[in-house]
Amino acid sequence: MTALKPSLPMLSFFLLLSLYSNTFIHTALAAGVTPEEAKQLRDEVREMFYHAFNGYMEHAFPLDELRPQSCGGEDSLGGYALTLIDSLDTLALLGDRDRFAASVEWIGKNLQFDINKTVSVFETTIRVLGGLLSAHLIASDYATGMKIPTYNNELLNLAEDLARRLLPAFDTPSGIPFGSVNLMHGVDEHESKITSTAGGGTLTLEFGVLSRLTKDPIFEQVTMNAVRGLWARRSRLNLVGAHINVFTGEWTQKDAGIGTSIDSFYEYLLKAYLLFGDEEYLFIFQEAYAAAMHYLYNDPWYVEVNMDSAAVVWPLFNSLQAFWPGLQVLAGDIDPAIRTHTAFFSVWKRYGFTPEGFNLATLSVQHGQRSYPLRPELMESTYWLYKATRDPQYLDAGRDMVASLQYSARCPCGFCHISDVEFHKQEDHMESFFLAETVKYLWLLFDLAVGPDNLVENGPYKYIFSTEGHLLPATPEISLVREHCSYFGAYCHTGNMQNESCASDVASNPQETNDGSLYGRVRTRFPSGSTFSDSTPISGLIKGVCPGLTHGQKFGISYVASSHRAREESRNQRKPTVAESHSLVVVPGQTSDYSPSENKNYHEKFSESSEGGSVSDTPQKR
Repeated sequence: MTALKPSLPMLSFFLLLSLYSNTFIHTALAAGVTPEEAKQLRDEVREMFYHAFNGYMEHAFPLDELRPQSCGGEDSLGGYALTLIDSLDTLALLGDRDRFAASVEWIGKNLQFDINKTVSVFETTIRVLGGLLSAHLIASDYATGMKIPTYNNELLNLAEDLARRLLPAFDTPSGIPFGSVNLMHGVDEHESKITSTAGGGTLTLEFGVLSRLTKDPIFEQVTMNAVRGLWARRSRLNLVGAHINVFTGEWTQKDAGIGTSIDSFYEYLLKAYLLFGDEEYLFIFQEAYAAAMHYLYNDPWYVEVNMDSAAVVWPLFNSLQAFWPGLQVLAGDIDPAIRTHTAFFSVWKRYGFTPEGFNLATLSVQHGQRSYPLRPELMESTYWLYKATRDPQYLDAGRDMVASLQYSARCPCGFCHISDVEFHKQEDHMESFFLAETVKYLWLLFDLAVGPDNLVENGPYKYIFSTEGHLLPATPEISLVREHCSYFGAYCHTGNMQNESCASDVASNPQETNDGSLYGRVRTRFPSGSTFSDSTPISGLIKGVCPGLTHGQKFGISYVASSHRAREESRNQRKPTVAESHSLVVVPGQTSDYSPSENKNYHEKFSESSEGGSVSDTPQKR
């Protein structure tokens, strides 16, 4: 079909959008943060943490979360001191040995999960299971400087007990778990069979770490099967939808994006590879990332498209998208991360916060998505970009974020949700992730500027941050379990008796190693049948990948198409559908691979979708 030419009003709209972004790029740059001011800001963020933490302990503990305006508490997840568990590794990061030890001791003596509560598998995993495992790994290790002499694996035992209570959720035909499970009775017979992609695909780090610590592979196996179940049902464009039926495997919402309901699926693909060294995660991430950059990226923004046709359905900046530049830093794709962060931060500058939804067609807050629930994603990306570039503009951005939180979100006993970013109206609620992530990333940002002296930057291990900001160390026990080229210096097992050293060239010149990638830049060979080039640049702690079979041959992950989709694909089988690969490491002097000419109908789709979308006004919590 011949593409329609964009109308003059539509071209004017995109010119306006371009000018809008450029305006904010210039106004976003504030006066530089001096070293002394960075120290003051670090101390101010520390005070913010204790204002909220003390408010919780005095007025809400042992309930789950704090009501910071009325100085009360509420059970929002399971009724097991959620905010305390979520705050444990932040206490350790701040060097607060006394409160860390006292909190670990209380949890070990008083917490139990043998309760008749139905809980979110996703939220319980990332907040509670992740919090327990991170604190255990800190409290049990002399090398962290925070070992508790009397500690005897109480948190690990609790984590294992909790995970076993979550296992019934994975008993589905697809392997993708139910969204909720009762901690005493398992999955209710009336439990919804619809779950989000993020909910089913963001469990691998916590369950994988638990398997390595307990030597029981079941936890890692079920979460890997969930990822495989989701990826096997991707579209021919290598895109995944937002919601899926865990029994039939049919997508119930086919909007593909990097925000609500999908975001951390991408995040855990890369981070699971970095932490565990399993190349299957890397292959899936490479394919998924390339598709996202090809179909979702409209430099510098991201939109939501139909997973089968790539037609734009929703021109929206969703606040959960703000994690993406940080993930691109870990992947080494710095240039687009910088541009996208600048665009996202321009929204913060306009309102003082990022609303849950910002409509890119009307350049206004999306109806029904006006709130800011103290989300950490923009702070997270700001920290990673400063770590990668040492550009002082990210300190300026952090200072603006601190000012907004202090002047508009601070409440008598903590920090309040903002129910309307235009009027800065407060709401009497404080999510536990404010202490687990929001203030953590701000504190790390300014501590890095001062000259870091903390567990993450100067500790004995490299740390992977979970999607809840929990610290998971790449210890030998966790990261070096497998020996098929899973660490630098290992050998590939070949058909003959000879050992072939894995191809892995680490940049020897320090200036050639981009700080944006966690552990340096590596070029690794991939199977000849891969959609990526023979020397696809990647970055990560795990340096070697054995050459050999293609991804599909090695892992058996093929498409599971519905009969309707299969008929449609048979009609269009001659049409090219493979996404162009997008380099995961930006070589100096290169520009983004994205070109507006790649999608000639993009402007019309953008215009039509601005009239309305298939996504409800209120996004999911995560």
